[in-house]
Amino acid sequence: MAYSKQRELILTAVLENRIHPTADAVYALLKPSHPELSLATVYRNLNHLAKSGLLVRVPVPNGADHFDGTLEPHYHMICEKCGTMVDIPKEYVPAFDNEVEAKTGCRISGHSILFYGTCRNCKQGSS
Repeated sequence: MAYSKQRELILTAVLENRIHPTADAVYALLKPSHPELSLATVYRNLNHLAKSGLLVRVPVPNGADHFDGTLEPHYHMICEKCGTMVDIPKEYVPAFDNEVEAKTGCRISGHSILFYGTCRNCKQGSS
């Protein structure tokens, strides 16, 4: 992958903030200090970084994709109130792949589980 100062800036923003940002969130984070940055550049570079294996794209049904700098397989939870995505402190279970293969006859290359609920901040705010 060719070096790009903007690509490095975008990658660093995702890795340092650990917030599983969307492209819009990365743009909002970087735009004040980098006014030359466009939203299209952020989208293009996040897609490139995900395809290159430097970030993980976490698709959210009916929502924007989030990007994660943790490359090891793991699970996520998305807050239904504020949209925050958090890592689930649960070991990835590769045995699920084998079980699904055995039951369906399909070849499974991996899986992704996205939990839905209320994050700690929203939960505390509503109690």
